[in-house]
Amino acid sequence: MRSSAMETFSGGGIDKNRRVLGQWCLAGSCYDNGFVLLLTRLMAHSSRSIPGGSRFSHSFDTLRELARDVLAYAGQRSASACEVDISDGFGQSVTVRCGEVETIEYNRDKSIAVTAYLGQHKGQASTSIFSASALRETVDAAIDIARFTAADHCAGLPEVERLAMDFAQRPDLDLYHPWLLSIDQAVDVAHRCEQAAFALSPKISNSEGSTVSIQEGQFVSANSLGFMGGFPTSRHYLSCAVIAGTGEAMQRDDWYSTARDPAAIDSPETVGAISAQRALARLGARKIRTCKVPVIFEAPLAASLIGSFVHAVSGGSLYRKTTFLADSLGKRVFSKRVNISERPHLSRALASSYFDNDGVATHDREVLIDGRLQGYFLSTYTARKLGLSTTGNAGGSHNLLVHPGKRNLSGLLKKMDRGLLVTELLGHGINYVTGDYSRGAAGFWIENGQIVHPVEEITIAGNLRDMFRNIAGVGNDVLIRGSKQVGSLLIEEMKVAGS
Repeated sequence: MRSSAMETFSGGGIDKNRRVLGQWCLAGSCYDNGFVLLLTRLMAHSSRSIPGGSRFSHSFDTLRELARDVLAYAGQRSASACEVDISDGFGQSVTVRCGEVETIEYNRDKSIAVTAYLGQHKGQASTSIFSASALRETVDAAIDIARFTAADHCAGLPEVERLAMDFAQRPDLDLYHPWLLSIDQAVDVAHRCEQAAFALSPKISNSEGSTVSIQEGQFVSANSLGFMGGFPTSRHYLSCAVIAGTGEAMQRDDWYSTARDPAAIDSPETVGAISAQRALARLGARKIRTCKVPVIFEAPLAASLIGSFVHAVSGGSLYRKTTFLADSLGKRVFSKRVNISERPHLSRALASSYFDNDGVATHDREVLIDGRLQGYFLSTYTARKLGLSTTGNAGGSHNLLVHPGKRNLSGLLKKMDRGLLVTELLGHGINYVTGDYSRGAAGFWIENGQIVHPVEEITIAGNLRDMFRNIAGVGNDVLIRGSKQVGSLLIEEMKVAGS
């Protein structure tokens, strides 16, 4: 809702470092005769960071003024209520593969989305053009759509007392950290990262590339009840994916580090070395016989299990009755070992915000206490559908912290003694209506608490209801890559289908 691609330039290296593709794209249209223009733009950016004194196409005050104009015009058109979201952002991405620049991409995005209400009739329209005429046409379109939609008794703005009217007086969440990285500097970082992987072992035979990505944006959300809020944000990452071995014995793995503040991203040498270590560890992978054993989900994958839980107890799934966790409020849905807190106001965290996509104020809360569900994830609309109150989760969860246990991953392996450590999941075999879970997987076989050999071409299966209740350990090896902060998870038993 807050981004619409407007401008993208992409290319490779010339000679070793800047071979440019003879193509450029503007507003989604591509022309093969743009070689000279693209070359000029890329070379212009090669010695400096992303352009712009403020780094954005429009000032924050301009976005606020545009929001006021939209709301005022909607009122003139007799809309009973209106809300508007305006975003402006840009990104820069550089990929180096096998020592050469493979791609250089630069994007600039902006969008205005309008939701207009005629009573309980709702219409939505959006544009990526910020002119006065485009704004009026977008509001007109939203109102015209509302005239033809069926009335929905749950439609409408939040109750005014739930809006984050006072967010400007709260402590700064410190969510915006520009990465002043020129193309040449980004190429150097990506090159160092990939070289660290190759330098680790001669068995690292190939690379899928190392990527440095910069993403920065700002937004304003406002509605006709008097709410207006917004702020700038950033999110950057560094990744590397390499291949170990040769022929049919090749194995691939990757690693990445992401943060709002580039200073918090792991060093290029660290990211490259970890990606190589992981690929090397998978050499000699074999199948195993079908069995039922304990399974550990490594921290990066454990976040996906928490994501499945959030999906199952979110408003859309609940009011549509498409979840195995319907009517679970107050009930034990996880092991007693599992406690989850939501902390929307953590400084520099990847899912922090003063308010949700409805403008409703966010707040700290306990989601799980000793495995018992304390609250759903509800927007204004889904809460009304369920006859409940919004939890400030329009748009998703905010910094879910799964309280860590005392053991790290090695400690969990010793506790498990014999079983499977899963480090990669394949496919999307989850039925949220029944909770049935089946995914392709790869990882390591464990005996006596130690890794014995890598495993591939297997499937792990169970039911999420049982998996959640049978969590026997929560690791303290927390890896922060998004809205779910969780260590590795040990599940007492799952079926592993092999040979």
